[in-house]
Amino acid sequence: MPFRYYLRVRYIECDAQKVVFNSRYGEYVDVSINEFLRATGVLQAFTDGHLDFQLVKQTTEWKAPARFDQVLELSISATRLGNTSFTLFTEFRIAGDERVDERVIATVETVYVLVDARTLTKLPLPDALRAALQEGAAGRTTDHAGYQPRMSPQSNALRA
Repeated sequence: MPFRYYLRVRYIECDAQKVVFNSRYGEYVDVSINEFLRATGVLQAFTDGHLDFQLVKQTTEWKAPARFDQVLELSISATRLGNTSFTLFTEFRIAGDERVDERVIATVETVYVLVDARTLTKLPLPDALRAALQEGAAGRTTDHAGYQPRMSPQSNALRA
C-alpha cells in the first residue's frame, strides 16, 4: 500500500471551466512529496542538512477532472532510484467516490536529481535515503483535508 496524501480542492484552484486548473496538479504533487518525505523520515535531511533535490522532469496525464471542494487522494511511490536521481509516481483519485470505483483521474511522474544544497552539484543517493524511498512510507497517510475521520469502517477495510 503506497503512501497517501489527502487534500481538499479550494475555489481559487479552479478555472473558468470550474475544474482544477492544470498547473495546480504540479503544486499538489510538490506539497504531497514533502509530506511523503516527512513520512519516510528524511525530510529533515533536506530542510536542515546539506541535501537538496531539483526537478528534472515532470509529466502529467489527465484522465478526468477534479472540482471545487472535492477531496483528492494522492498515492505516491518511488518507481526508479538511480545513482543521483529518483523518480516518484503520483496517482490522483477522488477520495471516496464509489461511483467511479476509485479510478485514477490523473498521474504525475516526477524525476528529481539529488544535489548538495550549497553548491547544487549532483550527489549519489545515500544508502539511508535510498532505503527510505524504497520503503516509501508504505501504508502511512497524511490528511490535510480532514477526510479520514469521516471514512466508514467498511471503506477502511476495503483499502487494507
